[in-house]
Amino acid sequence: MKEISQDGGASPGDGRGALRERFAREALPHARKLYAAALTMTRDPHNAEDLVQETFLRAFSRFETFEEGTNIRAWLYRILTNAFISAYRKEKRGPLIASDEGLEDWQLVEAASHDPIGLKSAEVEALARMPAEAIRSAIFSLSEDQRAVLVLADVDSLSYREIASALGIPLGTVMSRLHRARANLRRSLAGLAGEYGIGGDGDE
Repeated sequence: MKEISQDGGASPGDGRGALRERFAREALPHARKLYAAALTMTRDPHNAEDLVQETFLRAFSRFETFEEGTNIRAWLYRILTNAFISAYRKEKRGPLIASDEGLEDWQLVEAASHDPIGLKSAEVEALARMPAEAIRSAIFSLSEDQRAVLVLADVDSLSYREIASALGIPLGTVMSRLHRARANLRRSLAGLAGEYGIGGDGDE
């Protein structure tokens, strides 16, 4: 990574400053997304801020080893997840994705509206009329593993490969967990579906 010291015409002695500039340019724009994920993990705004700060501290300390041009978002999510596990899960503060406090109603609908075979627009509109509390209950009745993948995919909009990298699991595992999570979510909502005009024929 010797070339980093040449950014912006910096001298070799200014390499650390150039590294900070590149970190600010490439990593810091992801802060809001990382905070949203941290909030769903910690259930507390202050703890979420601390977790994001720890994530950026760890990321910067390793930034010289980050391969420029690769997926920095997945790299940051991986550090965030590992930081949470080491700092919170050991203290039994909660599961990986433990609460809905960080999720807005529109995000819950977005997650619930995904389906392995897709939903018709009318069904999505009907789903939007369903009480957010019902969707929350359905999402948080999923297993921890399924819930984590669902939130990263359908709320944070990470790709399969990014989720695999963030959680440290194979790509095929991401796909199978997400498929089961979406199917189980719709199955959980099936009891209320008729009241809101959502057909239940698509579930297996």
